[in-house]
Amino acid sequence: MPCDGFGRKIDYLRISVIDQCNLRCRYCMPMDAGPFAPRSDLLTPAEIGVVARAAAAVGFRKIRLTGGEPTLRPDLLEIVATVAEASGLAGLSMTTNGTRLTSLAAPLAAAGLTRVNVHIDSLDPGRAQRLMRGSAISASWNGVLAAEAAGLLPIKLNSVVTRSYNDEDVALLAALTRDRAWHVRFIETMPLGTAEPAALARSHHVPTAETRARIEQSLGPLEPVANEDPSDEARNFRLAGAAGIVGFISPVSEPYCGSCNRMRLTPTGQFHLCLLNDDELDVRRVLRTGGGVTEVAEVLLRAVAAKPVGHRLHDGHSTKAQQMFQLGG
Repeated sequence: MPCDGFGRKIDYLRISVIDQCNLRCRYCMPMDAGPFAPRSDLLTPAEIGVVARAAAAVGFRKIRLTGGEPTLRPDLLEIVATVAEASGLAGLSMTTNGTRLTSLAAPLAAAGLTRVNVHIDSLDPGRAQRLMRGSAISASWNGVLAAEAAGLLPIKLNSVVTRSYNDEDVALLAALTRDRAWHVRFIETMPLGTAEPAALARSHHVPTAETRARIEQSLGPLEPVANEDPSDEARNFRLAGAAGIVGFISPVSEPYCGSCNRMRLTPTGQFHLCLLNDDELDVRRVLRTGGGVTEVAEVLLRAVAAKPVGHRLHDGHSTKAQQMFQLGG
């Protein structure tokens, strides 16, 4: 298992397969986002498969597919099947807004996907529409149910808490865990880039402590749950007697950089060393000049070795050129 220069074991690769999305969540993508990467610049399923095999060969054990919205890739099933063939992986998951899962959940499971994280910011149709700016929340909800029926478990719901948009809804979302063995995770806004979403992430930031207090005031105490994986970015809790988990991901108020185990691959084939920094290493050029698993593994190990110790949000530093939908969550 590869280690970076700070002794952290890096064994989790997030592969973004597309920078386009069918929603325009205010903290992620401007309404006028674009131009998007041309199709010729996106890694092909075969190229993604080479990266997956290289990652597995050097000790990576988990891969997650992200976007943008990955279900917009017409060849997503081929990507899943190709990545799932990489030996040594403990699982292959995907982050999605769920709007297309009703028809895709079962085929994705058959292709080798093992689990999904579904992005749902509110159960209130009006507030969800105002914040997520896209399809009706019923489409995402039906996608969650389809994923559960397809065995893509445990279901994890992600909610980005944004002041004046959905901060009043966190208790309703957390209450889902009482009867369902789902993980509902509340994520702080992150100011990536310099456009509208970054400004909103700063001005409408809600610290985790406030979100947790609101949930406990409504639903009762949250009992800590030990993480099975020490590098899990979520701090997990359980409501008394609940079937599921309430988690908090707090990159701003409670950074977890010291236990980070992640490397990211952008849709255009760049190893992005840290979500909140700009440094990248180009692997697409290696792939398209004849490089195979060995050569890609060499680039990946160089990326791991160059990974920075953490972000500098506390002093106003963040990415300058790219936004969340271009990097993958």
